[in-house]
Amino acid sequence: MIKGKEYPKVCVIGAGRWGKNLIRNFYKTGALKAVCDSDEKKIQEIAKNYPGINLFNDFRSMLTDNEIKGVVIATPAESHYPLAYEALLADKHCFVEKPLSLDLEQAKTLTRLAKEKKRVLMVGHILEYHPAIIKLKEIIYNGELGKINYIYSNRLNLGTVRTEENILWSFAPHDISVILDLLGEIPTHVTAVGGNYLDHHIADVTISTLSFKNGTKAHIFVSWLHPYKEQKLVVIGDRKMAVFDDVSPDKKLKIYDCKIDWIGRLPTPSRKEEIVVEIDKVEPLWAEVVHFLECIKEGKTPKTDGEDGVQVLSILNACQTSLEKDGIPVEVKSEKEKYFVHPTSIVEERVKIGNGTKIWHFSHILPGSTIGENCNIGQNVVIGPNVIIGNRVKIQNNVSVYEGVTLEDEVFLGPSMVFTNVINPRSAIPRKSEIRETLVKKGATIGANSTIVCGHTIGSYAFIAAGAVVTKDVADFALVMGNPAKQKGWMCACGIKLNFKGNRAKCSCGKEYIKDDNIVKLVSG
Repeated sequence: MIKGKEYPKVCVIGAGRWGKNLIRNFYKTGALKAVCDSDEKKIQEIAKNYPGINLFNDFRSMLTDNEIKGVVIATPAESHYPLAYEALLADKHCFVEKPLSLDLEQAKTLTRLAKEKKRVLMVGHILEYHPAIIKLKEIIYNGELGKINYIYSNRLNLGTVRTEENILWSFAPHDISVILDLLGEIPTHVTAVGGNYLDHHIADVTISTLSFKNGTKAHIFVSWLHPYKEQKLVVIGDRKMAVFDDVSPDKKLKIYDCKIDWIGRLPTPSRKEEIVVEIDKVEPLWAEVVHFLECIKEGKTPKTDGEDGVQVLSILNACQTSLEKDGIPVEVKSEKEKYFVHPTSIVEERVKIGNGTKIWHFSHILPGSTIGENCNIGQNVVIGPNVIIGNRVKIQNNVSVYEGVTLEDEVFLGPSMVFTNVINPRSAIPRKSEIRETLVKKGATIGANSTIVCGHTIGSYAFIAAGAVVTKDVADFALVMGNPAKQKGWMCACGIKLNFKGNRAKCSCGKEYIKDDNIVKLVSG
């Protein structure tokens, strides 16, 4: 169990090859309450290795356990949809191994149902949680590789041969999800060719090409008829090149300072020694598992949510169509709902914007930033680079949200308020490596013309009065004002000042609070 962490309980469905890895990681977090599998031998093995875990051989009987908040589905792909559908209907949060479904419309149904039920739906695109991929994305976004010309990915092995899906649907979702994540956009069209050697109805080898609006190409070669295992992704930029080799034990990410110089009007290769990039020593599956649990606990949208799963499926669908029609180009349409950006605003590449968000006049969204759903971004707002903004956030006019600032759901930023991100800036001295992070937690309000000095946390539903200068952390529900800002009371989540009688307060909206050692908590309402 993670020290100091208590996560909601989950059940893993499927104790096969990959299910065992999920069971191992969820057990380490302390969140694993149960395992479900129809194979009695697998159930007996789990009972032996994980004493105290509840065991089910019937999926529906597990759904009646109210203590189980999340269901983890690691069964064959053809069963993902019916299992996830029933779990969501039973008000369970869902983690579904890739692909989300073998049918695009079914995947859309799951995504809509999760929204209606207000439940987390996460897809197991594990490579997006790989520390080497996270580092590679940072390198690309920082411009170190220059303009990305093309990407190629090889995922090759001897077996395991599937019968319910072909190699494209079995192996390629990993590569598609990573390429979309690294480039921050979807392809305009795709082509795919392949061969059916073991079974005339199932492709064993495919080569897919993804073409993007800016000219970038991505090639994906997948096969389960290969003499050795290879999982390699190569990114070619016009300044440098990068190689991610997941099979390598200690050199998973390397940068090559290779480029083509034009000398005497002739292209001449320029090569330097490879540089091995240091990455965090974190198991990707562990990071993925913890992310799912934290999303349930904190009500956050997963990095690889249902919509990401749907988008990957739309590309797989297009590739499958091209494969069946001997490699003809097939157009790809975005499956995500649209957002609004005023024509005077600029949204750069590698930006994610959620459904229903509106970005108004003369605003600028810099690379690497993520803005959630149903946000309202006012006039003359700057966001980024690499800023994360949650859902239903309102940012009023003339605000800059710079790198190092994170806004959780339902944060309100008043007109002309200011974030800093370096404590001692000098124009002549670069201090990008000295950025201090600022976290504004769910529901907080920051008033007009106030200033938040970097390196602090603004608590959930805290209220920063207009013109205040915040120089230290602000507690949940606290009301602060002045320069420097000092606490002057407590605020309800609805925005009305609380009047404590002893250690309890009840707002006119019906919410009740308790105060213990200057910490306020919502107890009902």
